[in-house]
Amino acid sequence: MSTPTQQQVMDALATVNDPEIKRPITELGMVDSVEVAEDGSVAVHVLLTVSGCPLKDTINRDVTAAVTSVAGVTSVDLTLGVMTPEQRASLKEVLNGGKAQREIPFAQPGSLTKVYAIASGKGGVGKSSVTVNLALALAAQGLKVGVVDADIYGHSVPAMLGIADARPTQVDDLIMPVPTPSGVSVISIGMLKPRRDQVVAWRGPMLDRALVQMLADVYWGDLDALLLDLPPGTGDIAISLGQHLPSAEVVVVTTPQEAAAEVAERAGTMASMMHQRVIGVVENMSFLTLPDGSTMEVFGSGGGDRVAETLSQRFGYDVPVLGRIPLDPSLREGGDAGKPIVESDPTAPAAVVLRSVADRLAGRGRGLAGMQLGLTPTAKF
Repeated sequence: MSTPTQQQVMDALATVNDPEIKRPITELGMVDSVEVAEDGSVAVHVLLTVSGCPLKDTINRDVTAAVTSVAGVTSVDLTLGVMTPEQRASLKEVLNGGKAQREIPFAQPGSLTKVYAIASGKGGVGKSSVTVNLALALAAQGLKVGVVDADIYGHSVPAMLGIADARPTQVDDLIMPVPTPSGVSVISIGMLKPRRDQVVAWRGPMLDRALVQMLADVYWGDLDALLLDLPPGTGDIAISLGQHLPSAEVVVVTTPQEAAAEVAERAGTMASMMHQRVIGVVENMSFLTLPDGSTMEVFGSGGGDRVAETLSQRFGYDVPVLGRIPLDPSLREGGDAGKPIVESDPTAPAAVVLRSVADRLAGRGRGLAGMQLGLTPTAKF
């Protein structure tokens, strides 16, 4: 058996992505050295971005597997080091594309990422549950999906995804979103607090800065879809989002009852005031299926239809009901256990509806609205 070449080993390492940055470790300057002996043994030195990298075991496993797959390799000796401040600065420059200052990538005219803001008029309607399940359903279609838990005070997304105690890796002032087994990347203010039980008590300017930090100071990479779980109501975050991401499309979540529908209409109207398009309504807790197969409308009926009809008339374009999610104990149980229903119980009625909503979102085209076409007039007629 012939001895493998150093280039063959480097080619294999080029197939290994950093689990947080999701780019090849060779491209990121993480491969410090490769030595191939005549007997086929390979020594690889890989540099972690920071000391105590939370996913170093994943890097260890993936690098070892990639090098072992090269024909002629008899053994792999992998050692892990840590980047110097100079090497981290070079990495940051690579990630920033040579730009000195971070900007919100999703606000740029050429961005092809679909941004969905999940909003509600009041709390307790299941907005966060809808957000995490839609994110996982979109990721299951092969899309690259990110989630921003913009509900600063009531950040529950990490717990619903089973990563409540996870902390993001920071490369200087650049933050890596926390990956999940499903492939969805997540950032939440709860991940940036020193303690999980610490209370966030911020007012307008601090809330705006937190939102900008989660959008601009986080390395998201190339996403197909970004979902933002907004706090309920029409407060500071809704205003900031409209200012920083006017191209975001809004999904309004309500329940069938009259009180929830009335305030949900306000949330949709707020989005329109910020020049954002409301693309649909999701009615949660629509009905309860009884053991005999009949249904009970625990919270009344018609709320989703009312919101959709009112917003359609108010805006002058169609705002459809995207789906009606039934009351389902496994939906709540999945959120409490950190295993959302679209993964833990995909055949459940609620999961089926959530996947159908995700299908409708994924099927929408990006369009040219807000994009610069690079055309410049050369003469006046």
